[in-house]
Amino acid sequence: MDIDSHYIRPVIDPQVHVHDPALRFCSSCGGPLALKTLKEGEPARPVCTRCGQVVYLDPKVAVGTVITDEDGRIALVRRSIEPGYGKWVFPGGYVDRGEAPVVAAVREAREEACLDIRLDGLINIYAYAGAVPIVIVYKASVVGGTLDAADESLEAAWFVPDDVPWSDLAFRSTRDALRDHGRGLLHPDLV
Repeated sequence: MDIDSHYIRPVIDPQVHVHDPALRFCSSCGGPLALKTLKEGEPARPVCTRCGQVVYLDPKVAVGTVITDEDGRIALVRRSIEPGYGKWVFPGGYVDRGEAPVVAAVREAREEACLDIRLDGLINIYAYAGAVPIVIVYKASVVGGTLDAADESLEAAWFVPDDVPWSDLAFRSTRDALRDHGRGLLHPDLV
């Protein structure tokens, strides 16, 4: 499948750019911040009223892996932390600064599900209006370890695709990536 066929022209919607109201002071000089439109067509951004520093609220990048075993079952973990406490999700988490997303995906699978994996391709990248994280989801295969609940999981289990607990998934990106995986969406050259 050609990536260009999935390109969506961005639409700038000022309502989508939600600024954290707790962010009130400049990190450089301590002056108060005020929302200001800097360029026509762009959303208002926090700007220091004293030194003029513009604050760009960048998204966080997260990764996830839809891990399958030799029988085609999918590994899911039940979260033991918020957000999504008690809900099911595929192993994943935030990418550390300076860390490659593929390295973070392998690390998170080990940390959350006790599995060593091989990345088989990119399923998709998920971003939602008003949400902070951009979630990169890979298809992966088990190469070692035994599925088990780790520190951030209440339990871990293998699910055949028909038995995925759809109504008990933690995040929209979890549901969307599992559906895309089931439809066979995969970009094998993007790992």
